Amino acid sequence: MTTPSTPPSRRPFGVAVAGFGWMGRVHSQAYARVLHHFPALSLAPELVAVADEVPGRAAEAAAQFGFDTAVNDWRDLATDRRVRAVSIAAPNFLHREIGVAMAQAGKHIWIEKPVGLSTADAAAVADAVQAAGVQGAVGFNYRNAPAVGYARELVAAGDLGTVTHARFRLLSDYAAHPDGALSWRYERERGGSGVLGDLASHGVDLAWYLLGDIESLVADSATFLTERARPTGATTGHGRATGGELGPVENEDYLGSLLRFASGARATLEASRVAVGEQNNYGFEIHGTKGAVFWDFRRMGELGVSVGTAYQDQSVSTVYVGPAHGYYGAFQPGSATSMSYDDLKVIEAYEFLRSVADGTPHGATLDDAVRSAAALDAMAESVVTGTWVSPVTR
Repeated sequence: MTTPSTPPSRRPFGVAVAGFGWMGRVHSQAYARVLHHFPALSLAPELVAVADEVPGRAAEAAAQFGFDTAVNDWRDLATDRRVRAVSIAAPNFLHREIGVAMAQAGKHIWIEKPVGLSTADAAAVADAVQAAGVQGAVGFNYRNAPAVGYARELVAAGDLGTVTHARFRLLSDYAAHPDGALSWRYERERGGSGVLGDLASHGVDLAWYLLGDIESLVADSATFLTERARPTGATTGHGRATGGELGPVENEDYLGSLLRFASGARATLEASRVAVGEQNNYGFEIHGTKGAVFWDFRRMGELGVSVGTAYQDQSVSTVYVGPAHGYYGAFQPGSATSMSYDDLKVIEAYEFLRSVADGTPHGATLDDAVRSAAALDAMAESVVTGTWVSPVTR
């Protein structure tokens, strides 16, 4: 994809951020950078307001990033006429309430996955967005990597032949330390699922984006660190707490799932937040009757490609993505210069703002969030029943 280099006449566009942990910061940085990389965008985002219930956090964000207004209550964003769009980066249990309220207030929303605690939550936000006639984007950022887009093109073009089987992995150690604080992420009421919502949601989106609809699945999960210390104050990210009162971890550390696709392909999806020795080991391998592709997030700009007619002993070439792939050219002029996680969120911001500008959805939408949530709910059901389950979106 290429983007025009001549800036058009731009309209100021007020944006706000609800929840200013790490992800709220990432959204703010993406808004600040988006015109640097996509100068043809007809909207000029302006950081109007930020909301966070933790005392002092919103004010600190305003001082650092230049928001005009800092508030503690996200509801103030819904009534602020300057705000045209809201990034929702609050804890999972607030996604439905904030998302529905902002849509009903006529605000476009860019909301982080998994969009609530269930398919019903994601569907409620999707319905509110549709009823209000606003745009809604969801934070499935890994599909924005140019190498992932190239893999999708190869699969769609039949270069791999008929896809037979695949593996999706999302392994990390962010919750592996026994002193990790018992934050909202480990509570059913506020966090919902554990690694299902955190990481498997991304894996399910990648699986659909690359291979199409999931027909049925079976899953198993486990919680290995069953207690953690309660924090004595506000937490950000994956902080630690020692010496505090221990409380139960209420959701899963690990998930393993087998997937059957409508196409007939099979796949495994494995996700762990307690994988010692693994730091953001996210990626996939897709095999077909004639070839294969291999991608590792930690080497984001590379795609292993095996195509041809040898079938046996067929070599794998490393393709370094460049300006011809996806939006790579908006960031770097030549192949093999690394992009970053934050760059993927800039692409997400662009797709969101472009959707608002022309009234047509671009990138990951609330429909994608509903589809992902349905697969996660099916996995949770399968864990309990021990049977194959078909995802139900509505």
